[in-house]
Amino acid sequence: QVQLEESGGGLVQPGGSLRLSCVASGNIFSSYTMNWYRQAPGKQRELVATITQGSQILVAESVRDRFAISRDNSKNKVYLQMNNLKPEETAVYYCHTNPDLTDYWGQGTQVTVSS
Repeated sequence: QVQLEESGGGLVQPGGSLRLSCVASGNIFSSYTMNWYRQAPGKQRELVATITQGSQILVAESVRDRFAISRDNSKNKVYLQMNNLKPEETAVYYCHTNPDLTDYWGQGTQVTVSS
């Protein structure tokens, strides 16, 4: 069983930045591939970024030049740095992993981009 908890969401103006954090339970966090997803109102959940146990990184093309994913295995944390945010990126952002082929999700953190 893996527990995930996101933080760092909030209200930001267009063009602003936020840094999301996700802390995971467990002693083998360093072996987990970690993902950030988001779900906007009325839309399907979409994958934003992935970081593997070896720190290989994949980022969705729509955010590739603005978002960055990183991890700190000493703290069991994964981060999503989001820059130059757009109103259409208002969504609930979720942390996810599936180390034993079971999907584990956090409760999500709301990001609202609005002036």
